[in-house]
Amino acid sequence: MLKKDYKVDALRVKIYGSRAAMGAAAAADVAACLRGLLAKQKEVWMIFAAAPSQNEALAALCAEEGVDWTRVHAVHMDEYVGLPADHPAGFGNFLKRGIFDRLPFASVHLIGSQKAPEQAIADYDRLLAEHHPDLCLMGIGENGHIAFNDPHVADFDDPVRIKKVDLDLKCRTQQVHDGCFARLEEVPEYALTLTVPTLFGCPHLFCVVPAPTKAEAVRTTLQGPVSEACPASILRRHGDATLYLDPDSASLIL
Repeated sequence: MLKKDYKVDALRVKIYGSRAAMGAAAAADVAACLRGLLAKQKEVWMIFAAAPSQNEALAALCAEEGVDWTRVHAVHMDEYVGLPADHPAGFGNFLKRGIFDRLPFASVHLIGSQKAPEQAIADYDRLLAEHHPDLCLMGIGENGHIAFNDPHVADFDDPVRIKKVDLDLKCRTQQVHDGCFARLEEVPEYALTLTVPTLFGCPHLFCVVPAPTKAEAVRTTLQGPVSEACPASILRRHGDATLYLDPDSASLIL
């Protein structure tokens, strides 16, 4: 059930009565966008976030009807550096389990955790230069990051499409909170991430943010200044972005 629907600057904010309702609504909107794009163009390129916060939206999206996935190309927004190729916490592996292996995509392009970072960056940069993403399903981190653009490395005017970053303590701790790693020491210190302009450059953004651990980041995103200190705040300047919240993540703004 939709409890509240309003705008903060250009960002549309939708608050739902449950996490399941939030995920289902986001998936329905993503599917509608995909159907509309596929009615006008031969293929679509889509960016996916990998995190437990996306579970409900990904599951609901897999169940949506009327989307010709054979014309949808999938990329993802970030990946750890140096994880074993089969590590369950790898973001490519997360998305393969959650959606990439469940639908007949035209193609799936993984950043890869085993390539040398310089090679992975060059390969993905070339891909993104040739195929501009049409839409993005994303989240917000506990520190307000989008992708792995933590506050200390986020750049609203970043000149590159993808880069190597070091992860701050709050970001790495979130991975333990999410159950992706048992201990902080297991969380990699470095990752490759699409930059803020790469994400912001998608014509359509769908941002799914549940859980009480995200409540402070949501409040700062919506009520603080638009600043790299909270990278997600840039969503308030996008022409077609929607933020989906559940009661927990919205608890400090209701």
